[in-house]
Amino acid sequence: MALSRRFLILAEGSFGPLSSKTANACIRYVPDEVAAVLDSGTAGRRAQDVLGFGGNIPVVATLAEGMTHKPTALLIGIAPAGGQFPDAWRSIVCDALRAGLDVWSGLHTMLGDDREFGALAAASGATIRDLRRTPSGLDVASGRVRDLEATIVLTVGTDCNIGKMTAQLQVQSSVRQLGHRVNFAATGQTGILVEGRGIAVDAVVADFIAGAAESLTIEAADGADIVLVEGQGSLIHPAYSGVTLGLMHGALPHAMVLCAQPSRTTIHRNPWVQIPSLSEMIRLYESAMEPLRPSPVIAIALNTFDLDDREARNVIERVRSETGLPTTDPVRYEPLVIAEAISAFHVERVAERNVLTRPATIG
Repeated sequence: MALSRRFLILAEGSFGPLSSKTANACIRYVPDEVAAVLDSGTAGRRAQDVLGFGGNIPVVATLAEGMTHKPTALLIGIAPAGGQFPDAWRSIVCDALRAGLDVWSGLHTMLGDDREFGALAAASGATIRDLRRTPSGLDVASGRVRDLEATIVLTVGTDCNIGKMTAQLQVQSSVRQLGHRVNFAATGQTGILVEGRGIAVDAVVADFIAGAAESLTIEAADGADIVLVEGQGSLIHPAYSGVTLGLMHGALPHAMVLCAQPSRTTIHRNPWVQIPSLSEMIRLYESAMEPLRPSPVIAIALNTFDLDDREARNVIERVRSETGLPTTDPVRYEPLVIAEAISAFHVERVAERNVLTRPATIG
């Protein structure tokens, strides 16, 4: 069966482990939908050579070269701070639209609202898909999530861009293998690209962030025992803490998984903000949730990509010892330990709920 989409990923000048978040997630989780990556700086190499995963997906230097791999769409492969469209890419996007390629974008800049892009798309029959476009009809949160039977687990972080989405996607299949029906609730443009549905909560008007999180959590709970909600930002991030708290209060998780990068001691691009200890971060997150719903941190997901194997294993063991929680790097190593923590929490929660709802017997 033919794939419904086949991406040429635009990452010109930015293809790398840290600089092309959207491209990297697409390559990791939907590789069969990737035709090639466009980046003249690494052209001639494979995704595997640049990222350490991705197999034989080729990197090309030009749009014309990329077209030889028969893409159906151009995907904007970066998620820069502020989400603005790089103007240097305008000619590439224009040429792609002229060639009839759909354009997929997760930027805050709505490419579909650009007059030039819109005219070219109309002329060629191409479609522009803005993954961050906010759906209409969002409302404020009202705690409707409390009525769900599914167990809700949210990833939270010490900083942004440390693997909150990746941790959930890595754990998802392991939770399913443990016998649970599980759905992933995408809250960012890259998660939406992978999952095929969701709401980019960082593009929602502030009053409706929690409402958007509530809505997508309810949607993901349909037919699921466990909902894995993609986290965003960090409570201590000077720019993105608002979306973090809105997501927490809208999704109302029963439990949280804390994500951290051990080598990072200050907030990315904000070196004046020191990252507290993991024990302190656990206290902050649990305290923030306590008034609405008790929500313990039940596991730690570390991002150790910049450490060698010995350093990574040592820091995992140290964090496990310090926090008393199941800990691993779910990308580098087997994610089962986190999945087992989620499964055990869910089973215990269901058992407690059944006891509380069991009709009293008359002796």
